[in-house]
Amino acid sequence: MRLPRTAHTDRPWRIHEITGDFTVEDVWALPTPGGPDDLVRLVRQFAERMRGGVQGQGLVSRVLFTVRWKLGALFGWDEAGTGVGGRLPSLCDHLPADLREGPRGPDLGSSSFTSLYQRDDEWAAEMGNKTVHAVMHIGWVPEGSGGHRGQMAVLVKPNGLFGTLYMAAIKPFRHLVIYPALLRSVGREWQSNTAGRRAR
Repeated sequence: MRLPRTAHTDRPWRIHEITGDFTVEDVWALPTPGGPDDLVRLVRQFAERMRGGVQGQGLVSRVLFTVRWKLGALFGWDEAGTGVGGRLPSLCDHLPADLREGPRGPDLGSSSFTSLYQRDDEWAAEMGNKTVHAVMHIGWVPEGSGGHRGQMAVLVKPNGLFGTLYMAAIKPFRHLVIYPALLRSVGREWQSNTAGRRAR
C-alpha cells in the first residue's frame, strides 16, 4: 500500500503550489474504492476520525500517540505559540486566490490539524509544532478499472537539526505501526459505510 513519492509529485495537485520547500515524506494508497465524486465522503470520514483524537485509533496507535503527547508536554514540543499561527506562518497565507476563496474543508475540532482547502479531487490540512511543519494531503485518483480510490501523502518541513532527527527517529514506528493500522481502520470503516449506503 505504500507508494513511491512520484505517485504524489507526478500528479497535478494544487498543493504543489504552496509546498515547494516541503519534502514528501510518505505516500500511501488508501483502501477506499469508489466513484468519481466520493472524495467528499472520504474527507468526512477522516474529519470525524481526527475530531475523535486518539480514541478513534487502534490500541497500539493510541499508546504511541499518548507517549508522544506526554513527551511533547515534558519537552515543550507542543507549547502554545510553537505551531501554525505562532512560530509557523500558515500555508493559508500562501494560497492562490481561487483556493483561498473556495471551500476550506471541514472543521477538525481539537485536532492538531487545520483544513487548508478542499477541491473535487484533493483536500489538504496542516499542523505544526517545535519539531515540524506538516501537511496531510488526501487525493482522489482514478484507477485503470474505471473506479477511483483515495491516496494520502504526508509532506514535512522539519524545524532544524532537531526536527530532522525527530522525523528519522519516528520513521520505523510510522511505517511499521501507525500507517498500517490507520489504513486497515480506514478501509474497514469505508467498507462499512459503503455497505450501509447500499442497504438504504
